[in-house]
Amino acid sequence: MTGQGEPADHEWVDEGPVVRPYAVTGGRARPVTGTFDLISLVTSTREDVGSESGLGPEHVAIVGLCQRVLSVAEIAAHLDLPVGSVRVLLGDLVARSLVQVREPSATPAGLPDDSVFEAVLNGLRAL
Repeated sequence: MTGQGEPADHEWVDEGPVVRPYAVTGGRARPVTGTFDLISLVTSTREDVGSESGLGPEHVAIVGLCQRVLSVAEIAAHLDLPVGSVRVLLGDLVARSLVQVREPSATPAGLPDDSVFEAVLNGLRAL
């Protein structure tokens, strides 16, 4: 209620109803599977998930977005959701085999190991 006895419905609307992140994830803070780094790459395994029961609109949106490869950070930006919520939703989708997630490799291909960098530093110090 506003100060004049009118309902304050307009305060809860920003181009559509506001849904809190915990409502999107059903109150869950951790994914059922996976950890999902910000730069993990996500790809849909199917084009249409309309027949899947138990999926929310955010799940369907992720599958639609990931018809092309996107990172977890990009998905969060497209959906305007916190990364933590996106991770929970991705866990649901991975458990149903609706998306594939490629985690970043520990050592990026083509980069030298630490011994090369140490040798360069030692050479610079010797100058």
